[in-house]
This record gives sequence, structure tokens and C-alpha cells, in this order.
Amino acid sequence: MPRLHVNIDHVATLRQARRSDQPDPVLAAGISELAGANGITVHLREDRRHIQDRDVKLLRQTVKSLMNLEMALTDEMIAIALKLQPDQVCIVPESREELTTEGGLDVSHHYKRLEKAVPVFRKAGIEVSLFVDPLPEPLEDAARLGVDFVELHTGAYSNTRGRARDAELLRLETAANYAHELGLRVNAGHGLDYENVLPIAQLPYVEELNIGYAIICRSIYIGLDQAVREMQDRILAAAPD
Repeated sequence: MPRLHVNIDHVATLRQARRSDQPDPVLAAGISELAGANGITVHLREDRRHIQDRDVKLLRQTVKSLMNLEMALTDEMIAIALKLQPDQVCIVPESREELTTEGGLDVSHHYKRLEKAVPVFRKAGIEVSLFVDPLPEPLEDAARLGVDFVELHTGAYSNTRGRARDAELLRLETAANYAHELGLRVNAGHGLDYENVLPIAQLPYVEELNIGYAIICRSIYIGLDQAVREMQDRILAAAPD
């Protein structure tokens, strides 16, 4: 049964709408942990549209479970991560024009850069994950690079319905199995919500689910504590009888 990592980026999105100090993503992380979250995920983007440098520094000091830093493969972000020392980094593609991450990392295109960066993180004791589409090529490249995890991009699955969703779920299952065969550990995330999370939680070998937007949206109506608990309940339902 996967662990739930709560992404708190959109708490900061709301705060940055007024450039104020509320709501506080650091406090949101603490509430999420007390409600049962197994980890906290944040994406420090190059344009700083939501999470800020001060946030990640405070989170590193206060997160009691596991801190996962999503980041672009840039010199600036690599330096920040090495100084910050999160438990895990997840390297993601990033575009200034996108509303949110639109697809998996082109591992082949960035292979030479990753060849240099991955050993640096590993030497620092930081686990490395690559956010990838559920396709053989990026999984094979990830295995050759010696990363710890791949995070399977569930966006296509989340954005479809009916037979199209069934097809995407099969792609994810095939990718999870293949990643395991290659010696990679497997996470998943993007676009997951209370309605679609159960089949993903039931996939083989998936260890962590990164979920943020749906939880933060639901928290507006019922509170963050209850929203996290309800998502954990959905994931717990994936456990075999």
C-alpha cells in the first residue's frame, strides 16, 4: 500500500495571490503530518510562483516525516538542494508558460547533465527520483543513471475517462512492473484526486503517491486535517483484505 505525500504548493499559491504571510505552507505541512501524511512534497520553481526559498528552509527544519523537493535540473536548484539536504529530490521538467507540470522529464535529452548530477546527490545522501512518463525509454535511461526512484506521471490517466482511462491505467501498470524489473523503486503522482486514486494505489510496486491540488481544494470545505485523513482512507482501501 503506497504512502501519502502531501504536496503543499497550492497553499503557497493562495498566499502569493496577496503577497502576504497567510496561509502558511509550513503550518499546512505540520497539520498534514498530524493528520497522517507520510511525507511532504514541495516544488521550488525557478519563477517562485508559489513556494519560496524561506519556505523550504523552514520546512527542512520542521518536517518530521520525509521532505521531497521537486526541482528543475538547473545549477541554481542543484545548489539549493545540496545546501538544503531534503530526504529526496524529484527532478521534473519546468516551463515558465505552463500552469502545472505538463509531462514527464525528457531523460534522454538531459542524460549527460543527469550523469553528473545524480552521483552528487547520492554522495550527499539524498535520494533521487525522476518524474517520467510511463514509457520504456525513460525507465531504461533512469535505470542506467542509477537513480533510486521514478515517479510515474499520472496526468494522462487523471485527465481521461472510460476506456481511455483504462488504457492509461494499463500503461501505468506495465511501467510499474518494468521499472521494478529494472531495479527502480516506483512512485506516482499528478492530477490524482479522491475519485481516481484507488486504482493507482492498487498498482504493483508503487511506494508513494504525491497528491496536492485535490487535497487543498477539499480542505477549503472541510479543513486540511480532515481532507488529508479522507485521502489516506482512499489509499488504505487499496490494501488487500
